Amino acid sequence: MSERRQFRELTDPDVAHEVVDGLELSPDTEHVPLADAGGRVLAERVDAALDVPGFDRANLDGYALRARDTFGADEADPARLSVVGTVHAGAEPTVEMDDGEAVEISTGAVMPPGADAMVPVERTDDEGQGDDRDVLIRTSVAPGDNVMLAGADVAAGERALGPGTRLTAREIGLLSALGVDEVPVRGQPTVGIVSTGDELVRPGETLNSDAGQIYDVNSYTIATAVEEAGGEPVLYPHAGDDYDEMERILVEASEECDVVLSSGSTSASAVDVIYQVIEDRGELLLHGVGIKPGKPMLVGELAGGAYVGLPGYPVSAMMTFRVFVAPLIREAAGLPEPASATIDGEMATEARHDQGRRRLMPVGLVENSTGDRLVYPVDKGSGATTSLADADGLVTVDAETDYLAAGEPVTVKLFSPDVRPPTVFGVGEDDPAVSRLLDRLSNPRYLSVGTRQGLRRLRDGVPDVAVTSRRLRTLRPTNWPPGNASGGWSFRPAIRSISRG
Repeated sequence: MSERRQFRELTDPDVAHEVVDGLELSPDTEHVPLADAGGRVLAERVDAALDVPGFDRANLDGYALRARDTFGADEADPARLSVVGTVHAGAEPTVEMDDGEAVEISTGAVMPPGADAMVPVERTDDEGQGDDRDVLIRTSVAPGDNVMLAGADVAAGERALGPGTRLTAREIGLLSALGVDEVPVRGQPTVGIVSTGDELVRPGETLNSDAGQIYDVNSYTIATAVEEAGGEPVLYPHAGDDYDEMERILVEASEECDVVLSSGSTSASAVDVIYQVIEDRGELLLHGVGIKPGKPMLVGELAGGAYVGLPGYPVSAMMTFRVFVAPLIREAAGLPEPASATIDGEMATEARHDQGRRRLMPVGLVENSTGDRLVYPVDKGSGATTSLADADGLVTVDAETDYLAAGEPVTVKLFSPDVRPPTVFGVGEDDPAVSRLLDRLSNPRYLSVGTRQGLRRLRDGVPDVAVTSRRLRTLRPTNWPPGNASGGWSFRPAIRSISRG
């Protein structure tokens, strides 16, 4: 049996950040088709190889002419010009103008030789038909009016886009105008994902709960989080607790990917042997961080590549990933942190913590009647996947803090920049009728926490309604009336606890 390793000294979280940030993650530049470049980041400067537009172009439908022929013209005294031809968009002009002449022209068409301006059709009147036709110009224009000159948008040789530019629809449009069909972009770091533990079963396979088997949650959640951070996830076969098999899979992943993420087998249990693989085949940079959840995190180098070992519990794994690993992947991919990644609010209820480790607390968001943002804890433990599904972000609590009071200001690091408070927030028993009602509402949230927890949270004044297994009863929380029930919930204000019986 393997020797049990104890966590006698935990690495300070700030030091752990420095260690993770120091990992070498430099994916090669890729050249991708323009059609696939949206959302990627330019690796090199792109200069214009041609003028845009490449010709003097009419901005409107109307008549190309010489500006001096319109001087003094107005509605009462229009200038009369002979129409000597027509130019359509996409066609080369076949007529050359002289004084006193005009050419009918379409939007985007090439200005004919001799013309230096154009007049929109609504400021003109036609006289005559066919080849014997005049146009009355009822306004005066200056040279260059209503014309985009060649190179006015981008001139040949001009710096069009610089390295580090994230390619959105606007930049793709510019590259299209320049005729660019392939773009040099920052490579997306490949991230090998390995879940460990004999108890894990991939979704879709047969589960034996009597033997303590559980579905593999981390492989898919981490893979999705990697994509959100700008990386390319690569899922490897599940590794059990056998040293040789774990070594084989981890080394293979390290040789094929920019960084390897494992989950599980990182703690001090006698069967958690992954740190031995890292020590034997690479270098273990740290093992154990003063943070909760996430204490058993590993960081090292494996077979010449970067490695991070995440805890096995889903909440611990995702919290550790978001705080330590996601910034590393974004940096390698050239992506900035989301602009609205953090917001401020105040605690809706009190929250107590054990001192000694920095705490990552999953939280949800609601708003009160005055529009203030309230933050409430959402934590069923590191092994509960709903703690993440029901949360909007996390609050970092210092190791020295053991108590957050109701009303205390906090900063929330959002899981997604488009998070918005629920229109209706309910808690309590799982009930089919309530579920059907929630399906008809926009952006509701319901936490199935049972009667006791539902009533306690209702007294704290956070949810709009609680469903209990008791008889209908009336409760008024201290901050009544609620302000976050804005989705058309039709319960009477005095009745907020609803019994299934």
